[in-house]
Amino acid sequence: MGSGDELPTVVARMWGLESASRRGPRPGLTLERITDAAIELADAEGLAGVRMSSVAARLGVSTMSLYGYVPSKDDLLTAMVDAAAPDPPEPGRLTWREYLARWTRANRDFLAGHPWLLAVSPLTPPIGPRTLRWLDRALTSLAGAGLAGVEAVNIASTLSAYAVSSATLQTAMTGTVDEAGPEGPAGYTALLTRLVDGRGYPGLAAALESGAFGAAPDWVEDDDFAFGLTLLLDGIEALIARRREGRTEP
Repeated sequence: MGSGDELPTVVARMWGLESASRRGPRPGLTLERITDAAIELADAEGLAGVRMSSVAARLGVSTMSLYGYVPSKDDLLTAMVDAAAPDPPEPGRLTWREYLARWTRANRDFLAGHPWLLAVSPLTPPIGPRTLRWLDRALTSLAGAGLAGVEAVNIASTLSAYAVSSATLQTAMTGTVDEAGPEGPAGYTALLTRLVDGRGYPGLAAALESGAFGAAPDWVEDDDFAFGLTLLLDGIEALIARRREGRTEP
């Protein structure tokens, strides 16, 4: 990857590639301590609670002492996204389909566990060792199925985006993203019923009448998530079959 001097400060620190002679950081502080404090604030107060001054106060240091580690708040957010990610599941003996199902579900779950990530991670391409490990494991699984290059990256990106959208819906319906929104699935369904009529929204009205949106507290969780994931995996399986048959058309 080159020397740490060729990398942005926060990236070099995330990878442990910073030159030992670099001046500026305060002894005793580490990027890990800073990101841990910032994540604790984000989990408790949302991103609005994460300021360089609030992180410094939590650590009992001056605000200026943080800048040797994270030159800006954007750099801090980049480091937070990587630090908040757990290690991805390992493929082991799983088939590509079994693994990607587990990978996508685990991705959704850790995003839902840190709702502030839903605002940040889609805007932050994987650049740290943890987030790139997630991408690597997905690509490794797809390579075993005969898919690589742009196709594999696009598949991993699509599954990651599905995890983000599913986690967003899940957290919204539990009131952890927008407290002003409808209260749970039942509240959302009731609101739609008041707003939608069959003349202007015939498809939506029919879905509401059929009970498609449900009323149980968990209707946005496992069943719907599994259904959508199955559609995506079926599409990947069809692509693999086309490649094995030597066909390239979409």
